[in-house]
Amino acid sequence: MKSAYLSAALAPLLLATAAYAGTEEQDPPRQTAWEASRTRESDDMVVTGVAKARDRLDSATSTSSIDDVEIAKIGAYSVTDLFRTIPGIRAEASLGEVNGNYTIRGLPMVGSGAKYLQFQEDGLPVLEFGDILALTPDYFMRYDFNVAQIESIRGGSASTFASNAPGGVINLISPTGEVEGGSFQASSGVDYDSYRADFNYGGHLTDTLRFNIGGFYREGEGPRDAGFDANRGGQIKANITQEFEGGFVRLEGKLLDDAVIGYGPAPLLVSGTNDDPDYTDVPNFSMLRDTLTSRNITTFPLLNGDGELTEVNLQDGNHAVVRSLGFQTRFNLRGWTITDHMRYASQSGDQSLNYPLAIAPAALAPLAFGARPGSLSYATGPQAGQPITDPSALNGNGLVSFSTLVHTDIRSLDNFTNDLRASRVWDIGGGVLTTTLGLYNAEQDLEYDRQYIPFFQDVVGGGESALIDIVNTDGIPRTQDGVYNFFGPAGAGSNSRVDVGYSIVAPYGSLNYRLGKVALGASVRFDSGEVTGFTVANGATDVRTIDVDGDGVITAAERTFAFAPAANRQPVDYDYDYVSYSASVNYRVSQNVSTFVRYSQGGRAAAEKILRSPAVSPVTGDLVQTDAAYDPVKQAEIGLKYRRDGLFANVTGFWAEVNETNQQIRPVNGVTQLVLVQRGYQALGAEFEGGIRRGPFSLTAGATVTSAEITDAEDPALVGNTPRRQADLIFQVMPQYETDLFTVGASIVGTTESYSQDANQLTMPGYATVNAFVEVRPVDKVVLSLTANNLFDEMALTDVGSDSLPASGVVLAQALPGRTVRAAVRFYF
Repeated sequence: MKSAYLSAALAPLLLATAAYAGTEEQDPPRQTAWEASRTRESDDMVVTGVAKARDRLDSATSTSSIDDVEIAKIGAYSVTDLFRTIPGIRAEASLGEVNGNYTIRGLPMVGSGAKYLQFQEDGLPVLEFGDILALTPDYFMRYDFNVAQIESIRGGSASTFASNAPGGVINLISPTGEVEGGSFQASSGVDYDSYRADFNYGGHLTDTLRFNIGGFYREGEGPRDAGFDANRGGQIKANITQEFEGGFVRLEGKLLDDAVIGYGPAPLLVSGTNDDPDYTDVPNFSMLRDTLTSRNITTFPLLNGDGELTEVNLQDGNHAVVRSLGFQTRFNLRGWTITDHMRYASQSGDQSLNYPLAIAPAALAPLAFGARPGSLSYATGPQAGQPITDPSALNGNGLVSFSTLVHTDIRSLDNFTNDLRASRVWDIGGGVLTTTLGLYNAEQDLEYDRQYIPFFQDVVGGGESALIDIVNTDGIPRTQDGVYNFFGPAGAGSNSRVDVGYSIVAPYGSLNYRLGKVALGASVRFDSGEVTGFTVANGATDVRTIDVDGDGVITAAERTFAFAPAANRQPVDYDYDYVSYSASVNYRVSQNVSTFVRYSQGGRAAAEKILRSPAVSPVTGDLVQTDAAYDPVKQAEIGLKYRRDGLFANVTGFWAEVNETNQQIRPVNGVTQLVLVQRGYQALGAEFEGGIRRGPFSLTAGATVTSAEITDAEDPALVGNTPRRQADLIFQVMPQYETDLFTVGASIVGTTESYSQDANQLTMPGYATVNAFVEVRPVDKVVLSLTANNLFDEMALTDVGSDSLPASGVVLAQALPGRTVRAAVRFYF
């Protein structure tokens, strides 16, 4: 009431003041969330991987951005699927929502994860290293309505404005309450089991104080038939911003507790020739809809990192827990603009993944894996205890899978990051000089225990796969409840602990001088790191005998529980440093056209891939191979950009060279293994990104042409070959037609054929997947949508684990899921 009386009393004065001032302008009303969802303004500024935000045509970089409106149409909830739509990015999204494999512009995908890319949330890295085995940054990231924009920078200044990101940066930018209101969405799978709720809400508390909060919760089986709720959990993110003259302060927080299933390789029939193979489903198992992780495979006993007997459940999947708190500020001080961004993230969880290593005829399994005759019986499932009387006809395919449980107890992947920078603009010689000085500090924990437990299972879909026992002719089980042994497929090193910390300091600076249409840029970064801690793993004889089922009979498997004794502990204690630099020239030809050239040299520090390898001394922990401390990356770019009246086109030619030390998952004598490789690679290519908007129709597209080769290898026969899974062309196309009532369109992502392995024999076919979408707005603030992922059920193979056409006619492969349809309703308020 007091506010009402005050408003009434002041109204005549306000009206008189407005009439007297005449030209006094009122602040425009703030945009609502509904209005923002219907706005199609082009964002021509880039903020990721550069010294200061600047017009894209004035920046000598290759950048892309996708706003939240377009993200929602793509119909993908995982960041892996979203990143597939970014030009220049090769993302293999076949492992599920997390642990995707990523690379950029012909840089090799030697191992797993995202070695040369850095994934960021609001400008700071999720993990300092993008290729920790089975624990990539996307493990601790989720897409929801808290993403206002995805921005990427490829090559260029990423080498000097981020550590360990010479290939590029992908940044998920959060909304910060600029618009008023929010939305709530409920969605459900139409032809698969998935239920999810998303929300986001923000706005101003006062004229200078604003906030945003949002998140999601979901549960369901997921896009493949596992037979149980494989995805369950959620996330909440929030921030609050206080503005003041010349700057702001912001607090940001994130809580994530989410578990998702991981999809390992699966069997696939192959015939024909290496150059023209024909891939078809195994009988009673669909590559597009099934998984060997099933309702009938649950708990496994093992000795944990402390040597204690425990049980883990395969159905727990990839479980991530994140609690993070960040602080961000910008202010002016004596002509300098100071920005500081820091974040502490507590990141833990556990992982239980079914990773098949080999496929064998069931009838030959007792001899192949037991070295003696025997029989098979079911260890779990509805037929547990029953013998398999005709192994050659088992499930209509006669196959068993030799698989391994990969269990990781993620004790700490915590990190602390602080990025402080100061920028100033000077008027010099008729031009404008922008100077930036920065200091980057990061602490990254790598603390986890890992065990490998191999087992046998039958090959059948529908979530019905079960464990299989091998029984010797004397009636004594060769296996224990389907488990082959408890010391892993390789024996030594199958039960390990990593407890290592990385401390990184990186001062950096840049100069950008613009005179008329020409801008000259140069930047440099000096990374130094300290790596301390220890690793420990079991040797070939570090096993215990445990009557795990308490029946008084010791099976062969029960004699093999691996443990890691303290005597096997190896120190890690080394330092490294390297210099990154980048230089560029940008020429603004006209208001609508610019061109640039750039040369850069960056680096990527080694993480856990060199631990317990010949690169590190097992006695002192120091580097024995100093060149293994980091992998240098050299790049050159030349680009042309055009923008006018709803039309834009960017073309960039690139060259890259890299020397790499890594661990590679590849077939050895028919069994998938992890091996150390040290190689050189080179790539040459061109990247295109463009778009057009004409009335209700719009089209965006991207394509990357790459010619890459291995220039140095431990096996001379590989030199000159094309790196595995590297296609000549990858492309993205997104056409759409939009009216006030509805929007209809599609996101098409594809690739041409590539080689399965570096030997360049067996070919993987090209593919194009289509995600189609339709949105209907029957009334204001309500959106009904229907999205079909992989609409035409394309078999999109991302990995084939064989060098050449196998005599057995069966390979282990990975593919994107088949068609899934999701319906959703979204309310704005």
